[in-house]
Amino acid sequence: MSLTTAFIAELIRAANEADRLSPFEISRLLDRSVDTIRDMRRQTGIAGSHRARDVVIDVQVASARARDLSPAETRDVLLHAADIIRTLKILLDGKE
Repeated sequence: MSLTTAFIAELIRAANEADRLSPFEISRLLDRSVDTIRDMRRQTGIAGSHRARDVVIDVQVASARARDLSPAETRDVLLHAADIIRTLKILLDGKE
């Protein structure tokens, strides 16, 4: 299992246990997601957007608000991050 696949699985597991995560754990997972998405975008040649609707900005805002997120919001943002990373992984695997 690749590190990326393992991280996607970790995000999904965390989403399923969103009510048991501390704000620190949520923020850490989301920050790692931002770093992973940015790195994978660089590798694929997909430029990020500096507009308000860029997924990286959404995840960063959620990370900063980790203390205020409900378990449902936490689950949704973790699953969204996992989905973006999975999509980028598929793109990268297709380039090889």
